[in-house]
This record gives sequence, C-alpha cells and structure tokens, in this order.
Amino acid sequence: MSEDPVPLKHRELEKIAMTALRMARVLTECGARVRVAQQGAALVVRGLGVETVGIRTGYASQEITVRSGENTITRMMSMGPHGVNHRLDHAMRALAVRVSKGGMSVEEVEAEMDRLIKETPRHPIWLVAFAVGLACAAFGRLLGIDWLAFGPVLLGGGLGQGARMLLIRRGFNHYVVATVIAFMASFIGGFGARLCGSATVNLAMMAAILLLVPGIPVTNAQTDVMEGYPSMGSARAVTVLMVMIFATTGVLLAEGLLGLD
Repeated sequence: MSEDPVPLKHRELEKIAMTALRMARVLTECGARVRVAQQGAALVVRGLGVETVGIRTGYASQEITVRSGENTITRMMSMGPHGVNHRLDHAMRALAVRVSKGGMSVEEVEAEMDRLIKETPRHPIWLVAFAVGLACAAFGRLLGIDWLAFGPVLLGGGLGQGARMLLIRRGFNHYVVATVIAFMASFIGGFGARLCGSATVNLAMMAAILLLVPGIPVTNAQTDVMEGYPSMGSARAVTVLMVMIFATTGVLLAEGLLGLD
C-alpha cells in the first residue's frame, strides 16, 4: 500500500517551520529587532519552497505557521537568553539571504547554522574586559571623575565585565548577575578611588557600573514598539527596568559597605 502523501508533507513542513524558527531565535538572541528576526525566518521559508502564513515573536517563545498548497502547520519554539553578538547576527542574516535564493535543503541550512554558531569567532574575555573597563573610565571622565579615579574605574569595570561574562556563560540568573557585578564593580571603583585620594568617589562608583547599562535592549524596545510589536517591546523595556533596579541594589550595598551616603 502506498504511503499517504499528506502526513509526509506535514513532516516536511514541520522541518521547514522548525528551521525558520531557529533562524529567528538565533537572530533574536543575538540582539536583533523583531522585524529583522521575522524577516530572516520568512527568507528561510521562502527559500525552502513554502509560504509564510504568520509569525509571532515573544520574549520567551515564538511560533510560525507555514503553508504549502492546502497544507498548513504551526510550530512553537522556546527562546534562550537574550544577548548581543553582532558577528553571529550578521552571519545569520547573510545565511538567510543565501537560503532565500533557493538551492539549499533543510539539512544543509541546519548544518550551516550549526557551523556558524560553532565557528563564528569571539573576542577573548580579557580583551573584552579591558575594552569595557577603558570605556567605563572614559565615560567616567565625561561624567566628571578626576584622573585619580580613572585607574580604579578601569579596574572595576574590567573585572566586572570579565566576571559578568563568566557568570552568564555558566547560566546564572541575569538579575542576580546584575546585582553581583554592580556591587563588585562599584566597590572596586569606589574603594580604589578613595585609596588614590580622589575627590569623586561617588561618581567613580557610578562610572564603574556603566557596563550594565543595557543600551541595545533599550534601543530595541523602543524600535519594536514603533514598528508595531508592542508586546516584545514592552517585555524588553521591563527587562531593562529590572536590570537597572537590581544594579542599583548592588551599588547601594557597596555604598553601605564603604560608608558612603
């Protein structure tokens, strides 16, 4: 007896739907806007020979409905931690454009995504930590810290960024990490500035935690709302607010330990 083509078609549709969802998920986790992530998924669907009916992108999950003729299928996928990775983001965008031109199978697209996730280079932690610490100190100067506080802020921001990356890679809660890093960076910056005789200890503590300011999520939250995705934009805005609340808690703990008002 020949195999019923409808279940077979649905299985193929499911593979395509899950591949498109994976593209959207990786883009979102790398810091892309909702529109970019959905366009990436739509390009994959089109390149694999079917039609997109609808895509929903949320902060914790996403779903897509694809169609081929009279057959449709809807699938959902959970979202991982949101971060920022511009190299992988742009590599995935380029892959989506390649897939949209046709000629690639689902298996080939999945294999290419696996390769990009595995092989896209990252800067070493020490380099990122130093660059972030230097940025915190430079912005601190713009905020008004004196030169005596420059070194302690660089040290606090750099060590804070290094510890932050290690904790996040080990799966610690982002809000707990924000509190711990804010305490650590502000304490190092403030204590070091005091030892160096700085007259801007409080400003040094603030400058040392500038690494926690979620600039890209803030921008994405505003852009998502303006582009017609208020749910995702609101979720991102709430996340930003929560990070700032927990970071403030860490700074207050450090100020209490240092005996500052």
